[in-house]
Amino acid sequence: MRRLLALCLALAACGSPPATNGGAEEDTPDAYVFHNATIYTVDASAPTAEALAVEGGDVVGVGSADSLLGAYPDWPRIDAEGATVVPGLIDAHVHLMGMLTGEGLGQLLLNVDLAGTDSIAEIIDRLTTHEATLTDEAWLVGRGWDQNDWEPAADGTYPFPSRRDLDAVFPDRPVLLERIDGHAYWANSAAMRLAGIDPDAPAPPNPEGGAFLRDEDGTPTGVTIDKAGNALQAAVPPISEAMKQEALRRALDETAKYGLTGVHEAGTSLEVYRLYEAAIEAEEFDLRLYSMASGDGDAMAHACENGGRVTHPSGRLQMRSVKLYLDGALGSRGAALIEDYSDDPGNRGLLFLQPDAFANVVADAMDCGLQVNTHAIGDRANQVVLDAYAQAMEDFPGNQGRHRIEHTQVATPLDLDRLVELDVIASMQPTHATSDMPWAEDRVGPTRILGAYAWRTVLDAGGRLALGSDFPVERVDPMLGFYAAVTRQDAAGTPEGGWYPDQRLTREEALRGFTLDAAYAAFMEDEVGSLEVGKRADFVLLSQDLMTVPVEDLLNTRVLATYLDGQRIYAAD
Repeated sequence: MRRLLALCLALAACGSPPATNGGAEEDTPDAYVFHNATIYTVDASAPTAEALAVEGGDVVGVGSADSLLGAYPDWPRIDAEGATVVPGLIDAHVHLMGMLTGEGLGQLLLNVDLAGTDSIAEIIDRLTTHEATLTDEAWLVGRGWDQNDWEPAADGTYPFPSRRDLDAVFPDRPVLLERIDGHAYWANSAAMRLAGIDPDAPAPPNPEGGAFLRDEDGTPTGVTIDKAGNALQAAVPPISEAMKQEALRRALDETAKYGLTGVHEAGTSLEVYRLYEAAIEAEEFDLRLYSMASGDGDAMAHACENGGRVTHPSGRLQMRSVKLYLDGALGSRGAALIEDYSDDPGNRGLLFLQPDAFANVVADAMDCGLQVNTHAIGDRANQVVLDAYAQAMEDFPGNQGRHRIEHTQVATPLDLDRLVELDVIASMQPTHATSDMPWAEDRVGPTRILGAYAWRTVLDAGGRLALGSDFPVERVDPMLGFYAAVTRQDAAGTPEGGWYPDQRLTREEALRGFTLDAAYAAFMEDEVGSLEVGKRADFVLLSQDLMTVPVEDLLNTRVLATYLDGQRIYAAD
């Protein structure tokens, strides 16, 4: 608190009003010396410093306080009173707004957040509270439920819920609830009817890459897995332009509050890309966003028509990659496995595309110059991705490279080696491991789990990691990911010593994964990711030294202020 008060006084001395978030670019001088800080630069040649000199949004000096204050004696000074400073944090896998169909952080902040609910009764309570704010014709939409967090059934299993649980309370209002991983929906009968699914008739045939869960009589339970939920998703009325803008504003407030100056959006529609462009033109976009075109649709076509790279003049938005999906999630047993699920014999999950069809999409993307980033959770999916990448990289040697697998969650030892040999980036989310650890080994057994969430294995083999959160699947706060990466424990400190602790990262590796290595995965390592002369002045002030505090205190680290292009975009109250 003393440091925060001193920081606020120092900002006021430079002409800055009390702290705000959501954009305050006019509040910070164009040129200044930021000093009296413990600065972790993530620059191997000079890993720590005491001061930064900033001009026009660029870092023009990094070093000791004496040297920079002497070099720029007439510049305004901001005294950090010993606060810790790190480069602007970059989340390499998020869903900020996505496809405008409910999966993004912005939409979640408008709807019902079900994360952390421990029973159907608690979910009903949250839904009932939110329903009171809705018009009569509105859908009741939420996200975040996870049956693995509820009390188990008498046989020890964690069954999926049913439409009947919702029908009892909401017989007429359509309700659609997305599972926390984004790979399953839970709908009531009213929503199913509006989507053209008769809840009282046999469930429709399963589509490729999806499944309808069925009751004993063959009727749908109301839970769909992956692509079987497309009709339900499409039936939800679109939100208004004003609500899109409000959703984006709320999402940007969240990212700034948690020290994120950059994110990689894993799937952006062309409509959402246009929304971002408009926000930048209105000077209401305080974020550096690396956009992956969503699938082989209009966004990918737009990127290909522009030579495989679309960049906004502001430097805050670009699209030069495509996001593909190959399988589902482990929690909903949609991840594609080579052998059966250990806790569900006969089930090997779902491939969204057959290998030949997937390889054709990859070839088209590499042919037009795009980086290819594919969602792959199960070992079968990771295998198919690497097969397709290897062939396409051989066929299109002029492609820019740096292709990625998003999640790389379960892989065979052979495929982890191939990933490194092909120089494919493993884009991984540390909190997935600590969220999934109560049940992940049940899904894949004691042998396959050794190739799961295997960050250390990738690094030790010479591979590259880009770290992220997958928000809103997980929480926005990157400190949660940093803590999970170095402890392999949940917030309560369990299990003691960490879950498969041999896969832990050092603090330096974790920080690099959320800064410079994430920047590399977006071709931006010469612009951001470390505090070096010539790079953009993106940095974050923290309440404590995350590199030296006891590990059990890491989650007490708070963001005091966030700077983007040298301008303060957030400061804590």
